[in-house]
Amino acid sequence: MEEEIYESTGYVVDAVGKNIDSLTFLGTPLIDVTDMWQLMLRFVINTFVIWCIVHFLYYRKSRRLDYYFTFSLISISIFFLIFLLGGVKLKIGLALGLFAIFGIIRYRTESMPVREMTYLFVIISISVINALAVTLSYAELLLTNLIFIASIWLFESNRGLKHLSCKLVMYDRIELIKPECYDQMVEDLRQRTGLTIIRVEVGSIDFLRDTAMLKVYYDSENVGVNSVDNVLKFPKGEV
Repeated sequence: MEEEIYESTGYVVDAVGKNIDSLTFLGTPLIDVTDMWQLMLRFVINTFVIWCIVHFLYYRKSRRLDYYFTFSLISISIFFLIFLLGGVKLKIGLALGLFAIFGIIRYRTESMPVREMTYLFVIISISVINALAVTLSYAELLLTNLIFIASIWLFESNRGLKHLSCKLVMYDRIELIKPECYDQMVEDLRQRTGLTIIRVEVGSIDFLRDTAMLKVYYDSENVGVNSVDNVLKFPKGEV
């Protein structure tokens, strides 16, 4: 079917005014129905997958609303950044997208625990894949996302693995850190902390203050992650 092209405005329509796929004005697209539907469908897939990971796998154990907020918005930002820059056909588009990704990881105000950093990397990876994998079919894209979800669920479920928590303790009874007094030290820690202690490792020793840094491994019924286990001092502003 022949198309009528209006040179003065740049609009492109068919002879009967139906099946309009794109409209342009002075060389700039006003709407591209095909690309718009592709964008929305990929965005819905990406958002649903990220929500499943954050809500059902991460938040179920951590209960951290701050990271829930962070992961969700970073996923949306990275998806649109990569998808839209990739569609502009600029060579610097991908470079800017990667720079933004690594900038988010590197330039942060506070150190992030390893588990949260892993989730952040996974979420960024999924968002980039969903935005850039335009040559994949939707079935392949869904399969890739499902593999991510299944892998995270498998490792988070701790099936076949016993969860062992650890805590750093500044110990004041330095006379009990001797190897021959190990059992007495463990019993003392059990009495004072109420934890089911499995083993204790002795770290640095300060003879001036009569203290030693211990790493205490204990059996915890709560399989969640305690974000302050490895903290030895109060953060600034909380003292």
